[in-house]
Amino acid sequence: MSSRALFNKSLALTYLGLPDDYLPSPEIEPIPFLARHLIQLPPHLLLHFSYITSAKERTALPAIRNRRLKYTNSNPSQLQFTSAKAKWPDLWQGRERVGVQEGEDEKAWAEHEFLEGTKKHVGKLPTLLGGYEEEREAERVRILRRERAAAAQFIPEEDESSDEAEEVGSIAEDESPEETKAWFERSIREMLIYGRLEARAQSCSTILDLTGFFSHSTMTRWIGTNP
Repeated sequence: MSSRALFNKSLALTYLGLPDDYLPSPEIEPIPFLARHLIQLPPHLLLHFSYITSAKERTALPAIRNRRLKYTNSNPSQLQFTSAKAKWPDLWQGRERVGVQEGEDEKAWAEHEFLEGTKKHVGKLPTLLGGYEEEREAERVRILRRERAAAAQFIPEEDESSDEAEEVGSIAEDESPEETKAWFERSIREMLIYGRLEARAQSCSTILDLTGFFSHSTMTRWIGTNP
């Protein structure tokens, strides 16, 4: 069953006391409908619009852009360098070898956690596992970059002009590591605001856009106290 088939326009219309033939139709024209009624609908009904709208389409709504901006300005841990680099490694343009940190983490785990770090049993295992993990992470990033490059070749013509302004650029050759990190964090925030991270941040973006909450747990607590 497609996502669109899961959408039930009657839920929003009934809640608002509107007729089935109301225009703009929440099913056919969801963005114009949300422009009128976004602040009137509760979170659990707004989430249904994730079936028929994308993060990029929802960028057209000022209220949603403001929610995203407020979220990025709060400097959430998810958008800070370490977390963002782990979540979107193919967007990171640093010059270090890919997978090094993941390999070191795996090696440290094997040295100190595996069999309680007993050297007699661990032996060369930490180095081997670290190398394997570095290779796996490097391959994962290569695949993500290939997929991103392939997807970029199929951007509809009508979207190309707007994409040019929203796409992440390239870093300057003479930038310091600190400047490179700051550039990356800024780029991730800009892409979130413009709905460009949907493929890998769909859950977070959907909850933020359509409920105003920054996480599923926060939304759940709110709904639990506001039936």
